[in-house]
Amino acid sequence: MKLSRRNMIVGFIAGAVLPALIPLLAKIPGAGRLKRFLRPPGAKSEKEFKSLCIGCAQCANVCPNNCIEMQGFEDGADNFLLPMIIARSKACILCMACTQVCPTDALTPMPATKEGMRAVAMGKAVLSPDLCYSYHGRTCGACYRSCPLPGEAMTIGLFEKPTIHEDKCVGCGLCEQSCIHMPQAIRIIPAHEIESKELRHGKA
Repeated sequence: MKLSRRNMIVGFIAGAVLPALIPLLAKIPGAGRLKRFLRPPGAKSEKEFKSLCIGCAQCANVCPNNCIEMQGFEDGADNFLLPMIIARSKACILCMACTQVCPTDALTPMPATKEGMRAVAMGKAVLSPDLCYSYHGRTCGACYRSCPLPGEAMTIGLFEKPTIHEDKCVGCGLCEQSCIHMPQAIRIIPAHEIESKELRHGKA
């Protein structure tokens, strides 16, 4: 039998349980409203990633930062048992360990080098200057100091005002995690959200 995520799920849950649970879960307040999440580095396009990932959790098990979680029913049936990263909670440190153990190539193997980091495309950082302390005369710079590609993906000016260079940002989420403002002044737009928007507007 061909190994697939569907087969893994069927093996994990009795065949009749999943169809019975989905209608019940749909009635739970807030169900279907997905939280913003990132895929691990090296992830294929969302459609291809979902077709390749079998939910084995090897990427989560090998992650030294423990930032990879496996999605549950609350994230929708099509995301069940897929790996995700919530940047605000714990971002990706770009060690690339997860990309080395994926058995189905849902994650492309990537080297733990500067060049490997530059090839990551997890998302793009977006800054809200109206929330950023440094844009209001209170120097901060936490996001810049956390960036794995300082001077490339992000530069700073007077009062450590950050400027994001979208073409260099890899979307690891470290800037979002480090932001001391509540709500955070910098957020990561996941690659799969950007991809979905581009598809809707006929740009891909």
